[in-house]
Amino acid sequence: MTQPIHQHHLQIRVTYKETDGQRRVHHANYVNYFERGRVEMLRSIGIRYRDLEDQGRMLVVAEMNIQYHSAAQFDDLLDLETSLMELRKVRLRHNYRISRDGELVVTASSVIACVDPEGNLKRLPAFDFEGSSFGS
Repeated sequence: MTQPIHQHHLQIRVTYKETDGQRRVHHANYVNYFERGRVEMLRSIGIRYRDLEDQGRMLVVAEMNIQYHSAAQFDDLLDLETSLMELRKVRLRHNYRISRDGELVVTASSVIACVDPEGNLKRLPAFDFEGSSFGS
């Protein structure tokens, strides 16, 4: 099993607007949670997504795979673990794990591409995770 380059944890409280008629999290909202995890992971190493955009870099979802294991509901406190698994010149691969009180709710993986404002691939900046440079 491949070890992650970096991991980040984020707690998310499920709001009412994120649920369906049965008070369960609508499946599409998990994609928003994953984006929050990626943005907060970058922030945790001192990189603001807004600064990447100001440099002409945008991180776009190229692939997303989601497996639903159980249902989260309104007012649940979820733990989102975002793991950076691979960092290449123009792409990142993440794994996600959402749990509630130790119970697995959702697992997922994504491939994120770095593009310029016209949609052309653009090299990622160097990221520094715990003192080691990646992606340079």
